Amino acid sequence: MPRGARAPSTAAWRRRPVPGKKLKVTLTRSIIGLSPKQEATVKALGLRRMHQTVSHDDTATIRGMIAAVPHVLQVSHEAE
Repeated sequence: MPRGARAPSTAAWRRRPVPGKKLKVTLTRSIIGLSPKQEATVKALGLRRMHQTVSHDDTATIRGMIAAVPHVLQVSHEAE
């Protein structure tokens, strides 16, 4: 393996969802006026319209996306 390279298994565990944990993400404010990067983040979460709700696995990737635009989202845990 080249110097400084990561083994594939070390990063893979971070992407795994927490078993049985889901997040409900709702777009509560308009994306008008957001920066293009923030707008792309909201769209990548699968949110297209205001008050639309989507369900995602609770992963570090999704948490990071939510942290980038918390002022336009409402997040709750989904009941199993």
